[in-house]
Amino acid sequence: MTSGVAVSQIAESPALPVDGDIHGHVHGKQGLLPLALGAVGVVFGDIGTSPLYAFRETFAGHHTLEPNSANVLGVLSLIFWSMMLVVTVKYVAIIMRADNKGEGGSLALLALISRSTNTKARRWTRGLILLGVFATALFYGDSMITPAISVLTAVEGLTVVSPGFGPFVLPIAIGILIGLFAIQQRGVGKVGMMFGPVMVVYFLVLAVLGITNILATPSVFAALNPWHAVRFFVDDGLRAFLAMGSVVLAVTGAEALYADMGHFGRNPIRVSWLFFVLPALMLNYLGQGAMILAASPHEALRIIHNPFFLLAPDSLRLPLVILATMATVIASQAVISGAFSVTQQAIQLGFMPRLRIEHTSASSAGQIYIPAINWGLMIMVCLLVMFFRSSSNLAAAYGIAVTGAMLIDTCLVSVVLFQLWKWNKLVAGLLLALIGTMDVAYFSANLTKVPDGGWFPLLMGFIIFTLLTTWARGRGLMIERMREAAMPIQVFVRSAVNSATRVPGTAVFMTSTPDGVPHALLHNLKHNKVLHERVVLLTVKIEDVPYVQTGKRVWYEDIGQGFYRLVIRYGFMEDPDVPAALKFATGCGPTFKMMDTSFFLARQTLIASSRPGMAIWREKLFAWMLRNAESAMEFFRLPTNRVVELGSQVEI
Repeated sequence: MTSGVAVSQIAESPALPVDGDIHGHVHGKQGLLPLALGAVGVVFGDIGTSPLYAFRETFAGHHTLEPNSANVLGVLSLIFWSMMLVVTVKYVAIIMRADNKGEGGSLALLALISRSTNTKARRWTRGLILLGVFATALFYGDSMITPAISVLTAVEGLTVVSPGFGPFVLPIAIGILIGLFAIQQRGVGKVGMMFGPVMVVYFLVLAVLGITNILATPSVFAALNPWHAVRFFVDDGLRAFLAMGSVVLAVTGAEALYADMGHFGRNPIRVSWLFFVLPALMLNYLGQGAMILAASPHEALRIIHNPFFLLAPDSLRLPLVILATMATVIASQAVISGAFSVTQQAIQLGFMPRLRIEHTSASSAGQIYIPAINWGLMIMVCLLVMFFRSSSNLAAAYGIAVTGAMLIDTCLVSVVLFQLWKWNKLVAGLLLALIGTMDVAYFSANLTKVPDGGWFPLLMGFIIFTLLTTWARGRGLMIERMREAAMPIQVFVRSAVNSATRVPGTAVFMTSTPDGVPHALLHNLKHNKVLHERVVLLTVKIEDVPYVQTGKRVWYEDIGQGFYRLVIRYGFMEDPDVPAALKFATGCGPTFKMMDTSFFLARQTLIASSRPGMAIWREKLFAWMLRNAESAMEFFRLPTNRVVELGSQVEI
């Protein structure tokens, strides 16, 4: 039952004239180099901080591995080929081509697939949409763990400088995280200008640290040969399989390349990855491996517990800790901003109730702040740090959400290759088989972490998935019930015009469906027994494209007798602003003046019933979510002194 609503929220567009009115972000006015620099600062923060813990966890994590030559070369080979196949081939070369008018991300890809899939295929598309919604739910689990493990790992570097810092690691990490979430409401525009240069310095340091150790043991370059990865599995298949659960930490953040495509464009991200970020990361991983290969067996066992910070000489370790902490804060900022963006998309596409969204920049529409998400994330991140207490323990919880989302992305892109792009079936099948095998292997390896902490992102994913699908299904049921009780507008106009007194001014009745008579209009006529000279039945529609051109935003119909049907269209990346849109409604009589306009809203009270639809507990959950949703008045930016709310009861 849920899947039907999920499809309807994304796939169904209104019966309105649709033409070439959609556009995405335009990056042509900015040079490739500035955009590539910005991409380094925002897009690659998560994957860029992976060297702090990925190589270490493969050997010294919950499934220990002896740091001998064969294992080191095997792990490095796995890391390199994972970056090449998962990040470079899958995301950079293929998935980033599947943009929705310039935008990327799971929900944008879902909207693209739904819009492009024919009606006959909608039945199986429902399953894909549910997968996409679950990927979105997993993202929230990832957005809780990433700041916790990144910042905690960097601060733990203080214990390498001096063991006496040990007791202060947790308080310092929690203090940094609280400060990070506290500044969100002020906006990160000015701080964001520093992100690019800081991350450029960070990646250069990664490369230099790696090179200085590689020069002493250049034989480590043999790890680029895939045979070492194959031999790793041949020698000890079980340990190699378990090691994949930590190796995948090296590619966490790969999905950010696709999700942030709308901010920087496809080419700047590709250039940054291929010519700067990928070489810097691999040089650092190879440097860590070279340091282990050059050490004695006893020394290697000591080094492997913190190889990243031990790459630097003693005098530079404290500056390296400070730089790494700055990089992890930037990585965390990118994830937090991503959570705001995904939440906005989910609200617009009908999977979440309205939440208060604040804009922190007058010039950049993408810089938003959602208080409920911000403080909820902060509480969960701090609880994670206090519960798991070390980055090694957190690493056990990290990976399941990422690999699950990556596996779902492969399922979604398979539809794009076969249905949208019409690739050769043999070529597409072989490519998907290779990528899918890696995704399944990584996800399966991470499932072994469930008892040690992997249960957390799965639990959060299922809770958030339940909330998203409950809201979508409940919203669909509520609209369906209201349609059942709605009176045809032509019948209403003929009966009401002659029986009610007309008063000066304009009445705008907000309604979720562009047909029938809004409940608020019926209640207003019943209680006040008047009609305004101009009555506008207004519906706000969210399209399955990111942006709608201003000139094509408004569609209207003259019903007669001073009644108008008005539909305002927005993309799922836009914020509805009804008063601003009404300025372009030139075919509905005189120009709209806010001082002569009253907005009528219906506030529904839900009554759980035994009618077919949802289980009683989900109906009660939906009713609770509806009660706590942001007011339509604030969400649509209606003037507060021109709004009238009328209540009604709806059984679902």
